[in-house]
Amino acid sequence: MIATRRAVLSAGLAAALSIPALRRAEAEIVSRIALLHMNDFHSKHEGVDAGSAACRADRPCLGGSARLATAIAEGRAAIAADKRAALQLDAGDQFMGSLFYTAHKGMAEAAVQRAVGTEVMALGNHEFDNGPPVLAAYAGAVPFPLLSANLDASREPLLAGRIRPHVVLNKGGARIGIIGLTTETTPQGSSPGPTLRFTDAAEAAERAIAAIRAEGPATIIILSHLGLGEDRKLAADLPGIDIIAGGHSHTLLANGLAGAAGPHPTLVEGRDRTVRIVQSGCHGRWLGRLDLDLAADGRVAAHAGAVREITPDIPADEAVAAIVARYAAPLAEWRARPVGRLAVALTIDGCREGECAIGNLLADAMLAAEPQAEIALLNGGGIRANLPEGTVTWGDVLSVLPFSNTLATLTIRGGALREALENGFSQLHRNAGRFPQVGGLRVEYDAAAPAGQRVRAVSVRREGHFVPLDPDKAYRVVTNNFMRQGGDGYTALRDDALEAYDNGPALEDMLAAYLEARPGLAAATEGRLVAR
Repeated sequence: MIATRRAVLSAGLAAALSIPALRRAEAEIVSRIALLHMNDFHSKHEGVDAGSAACRADRPCLGGSARLATAIAEGRAAIAADKRAALQLDAGDQFMGSLFYTAHKGMAEAAVQRAVGTEVMALGNHEFDNGPPVLAAYAGAVPFPLLSANLDASREPLLAGRIRPHVVLNKGGARIGIIGLTTETTPQGSSPGPTLRFTDAAEAAERAIAAIRAEGPATIIILSHLGLGEDRKLAADLPGIDIIAGGHSHTLLANGLAGAAGPHPTLVEGRDRTVRIVQSGCHGRWLGRLDLDLAADGRVAAHAGAVREITPDIPADEAVAAIVARYAAPLAEWRARPVGRLAVALTIDGCREGECAIGNLLADAMLAAEPQAEIALLNGGGIRANLPEGTVTWGDVLSVLPFSNTLATLTIRGGALREALENGFSQLHRNAGRFPQVGGLRVEYDAAAPAGQRVRAVSVRREGHFVPLDPDKAYRVVTNNFMRQGGDGYTALRDDALEAYDNGPALEDMLAAYLEARPGLAAATEGRLVAR
């Protein structure tokens, strides 16, 4: 089966490369290379289900380091058979998203990356989640360059000489200049500490392009952790870019695969050339391959691309499976570790039909994790287990929040937020998971009114007291990525967001940190949701 797929892939790529190029079709081809690219792995070594939740016996498990390793090895073999030079790239956010990171702080990721042959990586925002010491230890454990052209680490001795703005490699006789970019909002979405500064990404890329080209012709690859929207803008505005291999927005750019947001590659007409943009989803569920025919001046004369889904039928690489097993072994002990203490037990009973104390606890934890937010909103159905009185363990936290959801933030106007709340009350008395739990809000609702007309009054906490929700005012809201993307009917959070980011810290890490900082916490109901 695998050999057949490889043959089909190679044939498809060969056919695509025979199509006349969009630009410079007359150029003489001097080099033929192929990129293998991935992004936003987020420590998902054991794979995820189709909803990116933890694998379960009744759901097919996709991705996983051992299967991804097999796909990479097969991709490299197919590239060699096509007489191309391979270049394996990672667009960042290897860190954060499972107990593998919580327990091992990047060492599991480093071990797998060494085994699969990663050659260059851009730093994502989550590489800074535990500050310079963890990133420095990781940098010392990997043999490949870590890139971020818009990171100023001059005041951080732990990272001195460890992070580079760009690297130039020779592949198949061609000079390939690779420039790393990290999202400028990393200080707001992560914890880089006071010694690191994130500068303008476009200006940093422009300087790096000039430096690379000053040494001779080159193909310029931006290894970007900015997100697809920013990548498109960069491609349109900044001359000299040939390829952008992106990450951060978890976008699948693929041909013929379910859930794809665009083709692979996506083409943007730049100021002096066509720019090819690729991104391969997240969580190790897909592996991208981009074939490039290069002219003597480094420009792309022709391209072809394919993305492979990492499905359950791909056999596990035994060596990488052994690495994953070694790092998984201590996790059972980790689940038994205490993270805090509660003064009273908290139950999920009633969380799908009214305010509940455990819902308030989670909403408050979300606001503490995102201090710029005014309002927290979560679905009662996302709270899956009780918390005990006394000692709370990691295992308890994971039982409460088993879906591997992440903290999501958005800006939304009050009128759209009220619409979202109406959705939350639209299935009262049906044990519906969409029933809202809130922080920073007081909501009065009429359970007897028709669905869509049940919210009677909404107030927002402001400086210790509550003021009416303004339908035209923009509010900063923290929720989970499931709801932000329209889950449980919360389409207003998806469609009416003025801006949003779905890939914050894992909810379980958020809750554990909140409990650890507040020993003996006593959560209670306090009139946040009032039925009239």
